[in-house]
Amino acid sequence: MAVPKRRTSKSRQGHRRSHHHLKSKGVQYCPQCNEPVVPHRVCGNCGNYQGRQAIVVKTEAEAEGS
Repeated sequence: MAVPKRRTSKSRQGHRRSHHHLKSKGVQYCPQCNEPVVPHRVCGNCGNYQGRQAIVVKTEAEAEGS
């Protein structure tokens, strides 16, 4: 079985893992309400997607009444 002859240094280990970092999420803004939205998702604030009403979002007043 192959066993490393020398310990891998922190520098060499870091060079190997240089591409393992997390990438930031792309954030766009809803054209209807200007809230931040993840691309290709329905806006959670107003319910719009690609210029149309995709889902009906209840307001706080409607949620309290029912």
